[in-house]
Amino acid sequence: MCRNIRTLHNFEPPATSDEVRAAAVQYVRKVSGAAKPSQANEAAFARAVDAVTEATERLLGELVTTAPPKNREVEAAKARERAALRYGTR
Repeated sequence: MCRNIRTLHNFEPPATSDEVRAAAVQYVRKVSGAAKPSQANEAAFARAVDAVTEATERLLGELVTTAPPKNREVEAAKARERAALRYGTR
């Protein structure tokens, strides 16, 4: 999975539309192999981002869990700690 795509489910506050769209853009970039599509492929790229965004929003709306929502700040701190251990920047 692309490192820039983050888990969006079960957070308080819920993922924003901008976060969902950013994840969709990253997914389409990864699948297409292009960070920025050529002019000839721009329309197809945009349609794919729209479709993935819609599917992701639908998925997030339908998922259910009994786990308590995660706190964004706490999860970000955990990620920074893992990165520090992984890359030796402590």
